[in-house]
Amino acid sequence: MRTEGADDDPGQLTWRGAEQLPASVAAALMGPGAPFELVTETMLGRQLQVFAQRPRSLRAVFDATVARQPDAIFMVDADRSWTFAEAIADVDAVGRVLVERYGVGTGDRVGIVAANSPEYGLAMWAALSIGAVVAGLNGWWTGHELHYGIELAAPKVILGDEPRLARLAPDAIPDGVPVVTLEAIYAQARAVGNGGRSWTAEVDEDDPMVILFTSGTTGRPKGATLSHRNLIHFAWANMLTGAIGAMTSGAPRPVTPTQPVSIMASPMFHVSGMVGILMTGGILGAKLVFPPPGRWEVTRHFELTQAHRVTTWSGVPTQFWRLLRDPDFDRYDVSSVLNAGGGGAPFPPELVREFLLRMPWVTLGNGYGMSETAGMGTRTGGPLMVEHPESVGGVNPTLELEIRDEQGRVLPVGDVGEIYLRSASVFLGYWNDPAATAACLDAAGWYRTGDFGRVDKGMLYLASRIRDLIIRGGENIYPTEIEHRLVEHPDIHDAAVIGVDHHELGQEVKAFVIRRDGANLTAADVQSWASETLARFKVPAHVEFRSTLPYTETGKVLKHQLETEERARTS
Repeated sequence: MRTEGADDDPGQLTWRGAEQLPASVAAALMGPGAPFELVTETMLGRQLQVFAQRPRSLRAVFDATVARQPDAIFMVDADRSWTFAEAIADVDAVGRVLVERYGVGTGDRVGIVAANSPEYGLAMWAALSIGAVVAGLNGWWTGHELHYGIELAAPKVILGDEPRLARLAPDAIPDGVPVVTLEAIYAQARAVGNGGRSWTAEVDEDDPMVILFTSGTTGRPKGATLSHRNLIHFAWANMLTGAIGAMTSGAPRPVTPTQPVSIMASPMFHVSGMVGILMTGGILGAKLVFPPPGRWEVTRHFELTQAHRVTTWSGVPTQFWRLLRDPDFDRYDVSSVLNAGGGGAPFPPELVREFLLRMPWVTLGNGYGMSETAGMGTRTGGPLMVEHPESVGGVNPTLELEIRDEQGRVLPVGDVGEIYLRSASVFLGYWNDPAATAACLDAAGWYRTGDFGRVDKGMLYLASRIRDLIIRGGENIYPTEIEHRLVEHPDIHDAAVIGVDHHELGQEVKAFVIRRDGANLTAADVQSWASETLARFKVPAHVEFRSTLPYTETGKVLKHQLETEERARTS
């Protein structure tokens, strides 16, 4: 697809920040021996740009943060709080229990299915410290979906909270695998303590540390496996960006508190929530505020912001719409919020305008990344985001981006094609799925995202996500999985699923269903059937019955025709 005004330059983005800085600044930040010294090294057989002074494990970074600010608050919920020193002591106690009581060793998986809580954070850090791999099972999955995730990850122990563990059918738990509540393992850890020592294991920086489950175009969850290096590299790239801004900005910078404060609103089984507990808190030293378990609520978000003087709002457009347009907005003191943004979905220009109207002092930021890159990709913010709200910005430091056609050839600037990414934050592959890994990750380290966009004036513009992907409130939904479930119903002949526009959620799920002859199926019947095996956010909000669907000659449903008809109907 050719866009007007495009030239013949290649559709590529490569970070060239060092070349654009004054020589003195570049030397202070990235010169030999400097904190962000950049070198090219071999990583898993690939030549990639990395940070020479990087730590080699997440626990090493966490230890440094604890040493720097032992008495600062790390985590807080409604009833308790942990300083960094208290948290590391409890992390080691939980690590001791995992090793001595449950036999967890280096490379073993620790499955966790729970709502966000400090105990979840302690367990995650404990598992990483002893060299284990956290399998972050989706807390919104049904028992059927959890069964599949457990089967794929094969954990040595399963931790969780009672509501989610209750979804597990007996046959979903492998023989000999203990199932323990986070509350129970924390109590066990407090009872034995850490024995006055650190419970850590030697790890290689390219060892796996977490499995994040992400749906693929086949509709079955895949386990994106990230290493210690993947997340540390992203953290150092973010810190470099911040350091460059601090040293080059001519404008007065706002006075910031000694410690940033963030609400842990994003689930920790998502890349954004994982980055929150491991990077924002563990590496950057922020105070993390945990809301009570349950659905995200506008009022609670306001209350926590006011009570804890929260400095950063992280979320998806759906949440920001609700906050900014809440009738009680003016009742709360949100003046402490200095930054707001996310990366789960593009910001509509109207939302940027709404932020400028209601919170003009806030610096907005947004970006493009995914589980497979530890969240690293492109980033925009400040005046650039205001001027070009439809863009997701330029590339993060060290990241390379190319726009390619179906044959893998780089397209000219302005052409829409598939987005490819390469950096030291690109994942190891999909857990126990070499075919899926080979399909998207080549020997040189290029990750084929399956998303489509174009490059213009050094910035990325998303054209669409994967062709059929539905993004509902920041949740990725693949229609194939829903369609497969629907056609299993004895009264459904065929079904097609698309996303339809929704002002707050971005999109909702709509199913077009062909009944079998003589069937009296209702929309409620279809929704009930889907809800038996699918998470609630995947259940169609709209059901339309048809006598036929538009097909190609080979029998493929023409979804773009359904989308066109839907837009015409609602316009």
